[in-house]
Parts: sequence; C-alpha cells; structure tokens
Amino acid sequence: MTDVTPGPGGPAAFDFSRLSRRPDIEAENLQAWDAADRLLLDTASADLAAAAAGGPERNGSGAVVVIGDAYGALTLGAAAGHGLGGLRVHQDPLSGELALDRNARQLGLQGTYRHHALDPALVDGARLVLLRLPRSLDALEEIAGLIAAHASPGVKVYAGGRIKHMSTAMNDVLARYFGSVTAGLGRQKSRILTAESPLPPEARPAARFPVSQRHEVGLASPLELWAHGAAFAGPALDIGTRFLLPLLTGARSAEHAVDLGCGTGAIAAYLALTRPMLQVTATDQSAAAVSSAQLTAAANGVGDRVTVRRGDALAGFPDASEDLVVLNPPFHIGASVHAGIALKLFADAGRVLRPGGELWTVWNSHLMYKPALNRLVGPTREVARNPKFTVTVSTRR
Repeated sequence: MTDVTPGPGGPAAFDFSRLSRRPDIEAENLQAWDAADRLLLDTASADLAAAAAGGPERNGSGAVVVIGDAYGALTLGAAAGHGLGGLRVHQDPLSGELALDRNARQLGLQGTYRHHALDPALVDGARLVLLRLPRSLDALEEIAGLIAAHASPGVKVYAGGRIKHMSTAMNDVLARYFGSVTAGLGRQKSRILTAESPLPPEARPAARFPVSQRHEVGLASPLELWAHGAAFAGPALDIGTRFLLPLLTGARSAEHAVDLGCGTGAIAAYLALTRPMLQVTATDQSAAAVSSAQLTAAANGVGDRVTVRRGDALAGFPDASEDLVVLNPPFHIGASVHAGIALKLFADAGRVLRPGGELWTVWNSHLMYKPALNRLVGPTREVARNPKFTVTVSTRR
C-alpha cells in the first residue's frame, strides 16, 4: 500500500518523511526532499490532476516527465498524489536512480515510472515537465533545448529550486528556448520558474552539446576533452586534475588502472596515452560524465583501451582486484558540501586494491584527508602540494 492520506477536496498528501537517500550518504543535515520539491508538486497540482483525468492517452503514455529528481520526491509524489503512471524520469546520478527504486519499493509504487537517458525519447510529446533546476547553466541549457525540440508544442515546464542556488541567468537560458518564462512567488526559500510556448527551430539556438576543448598537458598532442552540460567542469581541465596529471609518472606499474569518479575522462585518457600497454576502466555515477568520458577516450585515440561504465563508487569490482586507482574526489553531494562522498570513495578504493596497490588522490588542502586515507586505505604520503591542492599516494596494507 502507498503511504498517502486523502487531502480535503484535492490530491492525496504524500508522506515525504518515508523517503530515504540510500545508497547515497545519510546524515542528520541531509534529507531526501526539500521545500522546492513540495512547491513544485503544489504548483503543478492542477496540471498533474488534469493529466491523471485524461485517461490512458494522457496518463500512461509518458505525458508527464520528471528531470533532476534527487531521490524520488517528485516522481513518487506525483504518482501517489495523483494516481499517475507512465512517468518518464531522468536522474543524472546513479545513486538517485537507485534511491528512487528503493523508495518506490518501500511505498508500493513500482511500475509507475521508467528511467530514461537525457535524449529525445525522454521528452518526446511530453505535455508537462517537472524539473529540479541544475546549478550548472550548461546543464539547464542542454535540458531546455531538448524539451523545446521534442516535447509537445503545448508543453508546460515547471522548473524549481532553492532561491540561494538560483539566478536570473536561469530565466535568460529558458527564454532562449521558450516564448514565455515567468517566476512565481517564493515560498520557504524556494521558487518556481514556468516556461511555455517552445520557440520554433529558427528562433532558438542550435543544439551545441556535447562541447569540446583541447588542453596542453605536456603530451605530443593536446588532450581533447568532451563534455555534456551536466559534466563537472565542462570541457575545461579541472585545476586539481591539471596539477595531478604529470605526477602520475611516479605511480606504480600496472596492467590495469581505475579512474574513479572519472568526470569527463581526463585522467583515464592521460593514463592510456602515457602508458601504451595500460588498460583503464573509468567509472562515474553521473550519466553525463560517462557519456562525456566515452567521447573523450575516442577523441584521443584510446577508446580501445579505456572502458567507461556507470557505477556507484566501485560496486561490482571484486575485493583486492586492482593495483592502481586514481581519484579526484568531489567534496559536495548535490548542492551540499559534505565529506561523506569522498570517504565513501576512499573506503571503496581501499577495498578493491590488492596489498601494495596504490590510490593516487588530489584534494583541496584545507580538507585534510590524510588521516582518513591512512585509516581507510593504508599508509599515505604527500607527493606534492601547491597553494590549493595536495596530491597523496596511499598504499594498501
């Protein structure tokens, strides 16, 4: 049974407190939903009810699309509150997909939605889109362009977020693709932008993602990075990664290496280019990162030696199976700064490394990760430090 209670004269009220973040980090200051999720569902309530009342043609054919749902609050709130099925859902992080599936099982709402890639099939013919605004304007532009090009001409997009993470530039991005963009009133430090009337092809920008840049990193040819809108740092070379790359000449010899949290694939491509016999597995939980890293490997001529896969940390890698793992860890979970994700990655690297195997890591010096690396992986020494970053190598006991 779903955990809902009838609302007076309206849709059923959804119990957000039943939602979990797992397998993502759980902590007292982190929850699986926020006020922006509530505001989005409330603002779109009449349209969701209309979709539900439209019968199978409207309620089961993917007329409603959810993009950027963190842990399932929007998807399951719409399904439980309005009896909707056939929801099409895109979540960039794999942990979000896994959390949504787990929460759906807990609430008896399996089968009310389908996971989709960020591609035309996600929004084809959609009449209503619930969107959690990404912090990246590039990510927003890629999404807006996709909706304008492939959704129904009568589509309505409700795009919501926390006001502290929103900017007027988001309105400008949406206005490049929609004839009407309006901002709602704020509530509980959240706000909704409503976009309607997709512009015709000749009036909106041409699709530009994925994008690429070339970078001089001391190789015979520039390193070419490709990126979709939601990929961290885009096609730029992250300054921490730039500091790390030349130091990897000191890493141990190995037949196989893992680029953990690969982003656009800079480390994986560099390792393959500098070690012609090396096989590399690049892994990231972000769908945008995985697609970007595949393009990066191909562009640099190492696609035959770099395998890219989407995964939650190193799930699926056997214990004590690797000699070399390289990591530039994130220090945030969504919009929250939190060390938990880095600690999770350190622990998983320690699990998959063979005795004597090495974890090479670059991190912001103020985070002081060395004690954690000593505890979770093994003896850790500093390889290099500059005013902002520290590079360490941890050797598995």
